Amino acid sequence: MKKLLASVSAGAIALLSTSFAIGAELPGKFAGVTIDAKLIGGQQYEPLYERIGEWEKLTGAKVNILSKKNHFELDKEIKSDIASGSLKWCVGSNHSSFAPQYPDIYTDLTKLIPAEEIAAFVPANIKASTLDGKLVMLPRAQFDVSALYYQKSIYADEANKTAFKAKYGYELTPPDTWQQVTDQAIFFTKAPDFYGTQFAGKEEAINGRFYEMLVAEGGEYIDKDGKPAFNSAAGVKALDWFVNLYKAKAVPAGTTNYLWDDLGQGFASGSIAINLDWPGWASFFNDPKSSKVAGNVGVKVQPAGSSGKRTGWSGSHGFSVTNACANKEAAASLVWWLTNEDSQKLEAKAGPLPTRTAVWAWDIEQAKGDAYKTEVLAAFQEAAKNAFPVPPLAEWIEISNAVYPELQAAILGDKTSKEALDTAAQKATDILKDAGKL
Repeated sequence: MKKLLASVSAGAIALLSTSFAIGAELPGKFAGVTIDAKLIGGQQYEPLYERIGEWEKLTGAKVNILSKKNHFELDKEIKSDIASGSLKWCVGSNHSSFAPQYPDIYTDLTKLIPAEEIAAFVPANIKASTLDGKLVMLPRAQFDVSALYYQKSIYADEANKTAFKAKYGYELTPPDTWQQVTDQAIFFTKAPDFYGTQFAGKEEAINGRFYEMLVAEGGEYIDKDGKPAFNSAAGVKALDWFVNLYKAKAVPAGTTNYLWDDLGQGFASGSIAINLDWPGWASFFNDPKSSKVAGNVGVKVQPAGSSGKRTGWSGSHGFSVTNACANKEAAASLVWWLTNEDSQKLEAKAGPLPTRTAVWAWDIEQAKGDAYKTEVLAAFQEAAKNAFPVPPLAEWIEISNAVYPELQAAILGDKTSKEALDTAAQKATDILKDAGKL
């Protein structure tokens, strides 16, 4: 991340100035045009979507939002549209983990967006948004890697410090390893009112968390020959982390049904001590209107596994234009609007990490004098140093859908971790064989 921030050179600033001069035609005029869109849903995204009305006034076009769903449900809907031949909408939310499934449905935005505008984004984010040489999405201010949120007061409590030291033999401080997370989660739990931690327990969410824990334990998901390799000793150790916390009742009983919104609301409710989560929640957690832990939130870099590596599953959100769109120019204008400098500043205020170079510099400047925001940025800048994407497979989501029920089976005690991972690895192998990858 330091390298990314260092790229805000005089040349980059000049480039940005040029881009806005050349991009003066944006957002354009599209009177009478209606753009159908399918967007990711969630209260953290609503402030951005409020800007759509302004785009409509400037362009004369209208936006018809067909659906707002989380990415897992949106993904299913897109697959259904493809299967039924009804993919006729124009703009869709996208994500670097989901995009490789659809090599043909999204248009190349380099043909619709001025090159100088594209150059205003952090190069690494543009690279992650490019598939087979096509820029399939413009990144929004949603570069995602997780850091650790925690309630500060429980670490300041002298009784907690004394009791924890007596039980575990080391000082009670915000955890730096996943073993420490385990110890502290069990120690803090006072079920059913208060739990040490929580995790997303289904869909790609649990597979992604398992994947990053696997890497932190020194394992690999796919080996150098392209074969699933997560049913290893490191894989068992990674999955056992989830299994053991569930068995110890240090996580809510419903965690195997949780997705991201459930985790965010859970930590904000004040009933969770430690929460690995995304930067987009930072403002929500510290807002007294939405969170009972406002003013009591600490943030630090994500913990390390036994290998010394930190977890760091990452990706980025964006918006794409379909090849089926009847008015790609208007659709591209909307995508640009939702990812332009003003939009990224709006999102960055709430905590998400920007993907435009200039907005990084602006965000750091804005944080001066705000202790919490400064802590958030410092934590996520450090967290980003450990970021790594999912395996570059078009079948990643299909594999996730096959693997996660097996992870759940181990967590719920229906299978041992080794049994679950062996079955999951065979399912993943079959998927790759069917795709001609093995």
